[in-house]
Amino acid sequence: MAFLLVLMFRVFNVYGRFNATLLFYGFGFTTTILFFRIAIKWPQLSMIIAKGEAADPNTDAKLSRKFNIACAVILSLAFVEHGFSELHGMSIALDCHPEKPLYETFMRGSFAWLFLYIPYNDFVGFLAHFFNIQSTFNWNFTDVFVICMSTYLTARLEQVNQRIIAAKDKNLPSSFWRTMREDYNRTVHLVRQVDKMIGGVVFISFASNLFFVCSQLLHTLAGGIKASPKCRPDLPDDRRFFGGYEHSIYFVYSFLFLVIRSLAVSLTASKVHAASIEPAHALYDVSSANYCVEVERFLDQIHGDTVALSGLQFFHVKRGLILT
Repeated sequence: MAFLLVLMFRVFNVYGRFNATLLFYGFGFTTTILFFRIAIKWPQLSMIIAKGEAADPNTDAKLSRKFNIACAVILSLAFVEHGFSELHGMSIALDCHPEKPLYETFMRGSFAWLFLYIPYNDFVGFLAHFFNIQSTFNWNFTDVFVICMSTYLTARLEQVNQRIIAAKDKNLPSSFWRTMREDYNRTVHLVRQVDKMIGGVVFISFASNLFFVCSQLLHTLAGGIKASPKCRPDLPDDRRFFGGYEHSIYFVYSFLFLVIRSLAVSLTASKVHAASIEPAHALYDVSSANYCVEVERFLDQIHGDTVALSGLQFFHVKRGLILT
């Protein structure tokens, strides 16, 4: 689909919603390739995680629940958004061509760029609809994936942090702080391996969210919150589901959903960096009697290195990124 859209873009030099469609399927195609690459390397990452869990078992009993909540909330809201999009398309079909089969009219309107080159039939329409749903799922699952991976990495870092905070006021030998630093290094190594593997997905997630937030905001402001005029004013009855407000409902909901989803991804991913520098606060509170070379080396390591997820190293996901 992405290749057909590129061909249409070059031949007709179209803009507006076709640009958004081109990027939507382009992001979907790229995301699929990236997840195939992740799937190939996943066993290696699983071995690293298994070794880390064997050395320092996870103590966060609510971790799987957090994953389930993130998946359920985002995918449910995405299902509603896609439903509004479908209702918008069906309303146009019912309003403009009530005498024709609804499914055919809906497919022709939703995938006009496709049927410029391919004669319409129901099977092709079904395939186009299937790929559209698949691309929509990929788009939303990308953010779910980043949120879940970020949540896990944050939990691993905070587990080390809790032991450091609990020990800051105790009289402990330098060997203890060396062990803490080694535990921290092992978790940092995991963060780097995950970042190397999913950096492309993080980049696509932030790039697609930025583009579509701006796109949906533009459509919302340009169209306003008002009923669309009837396509066939000569017909007495209005067969549209929400009396012409389908367009406004979809774009307003989509914009709000994208903003919330983008903030959720940014805030969750930025917690990895926040958790990586948290031990410094506890290490500064270590008494002079217990301060040693290992504590100093630990502080130098925390301040001298950036531990965070990144978008292919083009940017690091920190809290300040949300404001930029």
